[in-house]
Amino acid sequence: MDAQEERLWRSYRDAPSSSLREELILRYAPLVKYVAGRMAVGMPPNVDRADLTSYGMFGLLDAIEKFDVETGYRFQTYAVQRIRGAIVDELRSLDWVPRSVRRKARNIEKAIASLQNELGRAPVDAELADRLELRPEQLADHLAQISMTSVAALDGALAGGNGERLTVVDTVADERAIQPDEHIDKLAMRELLSNALDRLTEREQQVLALYYFEGMTLSQVGDVIGVTESRVSQIHSKAILALRSRIERAATA
Repeated sequence: MDAQEERLWRSYRDAPSSSLREELILRYAPLVKYVAGRMAVGMPPNVDRADLTSYGMFGLLDAIEKFDVETGYRFQTYAVQRIRGAIVDELRSLDWVPRSVRRKARNIEKAIASLQNELGRAPVDAELADRLELRPEQLADHLAQISMTSVAALDGALAGGNGERLTVVDTVADERAIQPDEHIDKLAMRELLSNALDRLTEREQQVLALYYFEGMTLSQVGDVIGVTESRVSQIHSKAILALRSRIERAATA
């Protein structure tokens, strides 16, 4: 946090005012556009990016009200998590994902979990298709449909040990953004996520790393690994379902 930014936060903390609050909102509004833009990739056309931005603004406002400058943590890291959470919560409340797609996702998730236990590794697409009694092209079609609704992805909610909402992204975010009373829960979740990631194929790990941690678009990821954008989307969906399955089973064990 630079000196000017810190002065602004301390002024707002010491004497909150609508003008200072507006200044903070204007300063960090680009964060909302960035997060909304990233989450809009691959969504159905009926999900408007402007709507995502408006949902995200509620997360920014919440972050501004709850941020404590004395922690020394970066506001941007803290705010991005709140913005993502606000967008995901609103989309969930709208329940816009077709039941048929949810059912396909659950079936694939269960099949991945079963095969991982049997094989001791992540199943390849052919093995997964065989378990689901699908042709390879049918599995690809199902993954493509799921990819259009994977709004939460790594931001999918998990149950934290203290009963609070915790996301997978929280566990891999900047450690400086972790509050002391959350540290143990997030260390445990980080270890769980690391173990789950190790079960993915090398290509699945590469797609997640490039998309989430290098900030690439799906198209750019495809250029790097030498496949089409649609294929990247399918790999991403399969990886997310595998992670979700393993983490949820471990969290409820």
